[in-house]
Amino acid sequence: MQTLLKILLTAVAVMILAYILPGVEVASYWSAVIVAVVLAILRLIVKPILVFLTFPITIVTLGLFLLVINAAIILMADYFIDGFAVRNFWWALAFSVLLSILQSILFSIVEKDT
Repeated sequence: MQTLLKILLTAVAVMILAYILPGVEVASYWSAVIVAVVLAILRLIVKPILVFLTFPITIVTLGLFLLVINAAIILMADYFIDGFAVRNFWWALAFSVLLSILQSILFSIVEKDT
């Protein structure tokens, strides 16, 4: 139940950010839900592999390269989903950072209630 709630909150965050950022477009709320599910799957499967492969550069950049990995995952989601579009890498980077911040806020509010 907690996972479903987090996916729905992520979909809300995606819709909010698509409204705020001109370089990100979401066709509908259902597309945002699909984006949330695909992002969860990509973060579960692809992100650990990318983190492992880029560990030396992540150490050299003091962890800032993880932002690049997150932006790459957003661009992968853009590739797989028709109703979701990100204009370029920089919009993906901004979307990734703002999505992480918004998810942190929303998840902390939900966890306080439960």
